[in-house]
Amino acid sequence: MTNKEKLKNRIRQLPKDFTFEELETILYQLGFERDNKGKTSGSRVRFYNREKHLQYLAHKPHPQSIIKEKALKDIVDFLEENKLL
Repeated sequence: MTNKEKLKNRIRQLPKDFTFEELETILYQLGFERDNKGKTSGSRVRFYNREKHLQYLAHKPHPQSIIKEKALKDIVDFLEENKLL
């Protein structure tokens, strides 16, 4: 099983310790690029997939990098709806 497959399986399980760095990794593997929405974006981060014309706006958690359960569920729903998981 490749690292990409392991990460996909991990995010599907909605673990309570899924980090923003893991999210970035999986989105990069799926063809997304990161874009901070501008100088005043704060912790809002836009991920954009040019090929599929998809974007996802995420909140970078702080001070820890653990993604909250509801936010992770929303991310998984988005990826499944777009047939990326």
